[in-house]
Amino acid sequence: MSGTIHVAREGRHIVVLEIDNPPLNVMGAQMRKVFLETLAGLEDDHEIRALVLTGRGRAFCSGDDLGEGKLTFAPGESFADLLTKVAGLRMPVIAAVNGYCIGGGLELALCCDIRLAAAEAKFTCAGVNVGLMASVYSLPRLIGVARAKAMLLTGLPHDAETAERYGLVTGVYPQEGLRAEALALADRVASRAPLSVEASKRFVDRALDLSPAEAAALNGRELRTLVQSADHKEAVAAFREKRAPIFQRK
Repeated sequence: MSGTIHVAREGRHIVVLEIDNPPLNVMGAQMRKVFLETLAGLEDDHEIRALVLTGRGRAFCSGDDLGEGKLTFAPGESFADLLTKVAGLRMPVIAAVNGYCIGGGLELALCCDIRLAAAEAKFTCAGVNVGLMASVYSLPRLIGVARAKAMLLTGLPHDAETAERYGLVTGVYPQEGLRAEALALADRVASRAPLSVEASKRFVDRALDLSPAEAAALNGRELRTLVQSADHKEAVAAFREKRAPIFQRK
């Protein structure tokens, strides 16, 4: 049976994507195609304000399928294309790492905006174990060079407690409660002003590469747009009227 990506709508503004390709949710060519097609169908739905990405079974994702032979770098077909697509989504993506998170699977988690983990989760930078490399750009930016090297150069598995201590994940939960915690976080994100959330994500994704002058210029451009938005005016009105704002992404 070929793998798939299960899509579940949770209320009006949240979608859960579940990788299902047993036993370890590898992301070979066909799975990448399915995943990219799934994302293409979601990105233009402006009702969606947050995604939760998780895995079915005992793994989150174990990366590319090395059993397919030589890795492909063809445009539109490579693992890197999938990572770029996930990282570039306008809405925040929350990774609920339910189990093994290995190699390219760890890179997939790193492409998400926030990561939570089940207590049983294991994180492995497996590149050096198979004569390749992965996460060498994104991991040091997230957890620092020293800790990243300890993971990248040894290829050893790291448990969820260590991942939280390193800052790789922001919370560790019992397996049975992980989905609920991820949904609660997604619900909070989705309840904030959507244009502001999207602008904040765009800025943070570039922040470490900007000079102070570039950051000030970009900040000014984003704020000039946001201050004119209907959602900002709604937030101000709601504050004055002592009520919860109702945001429309306008």
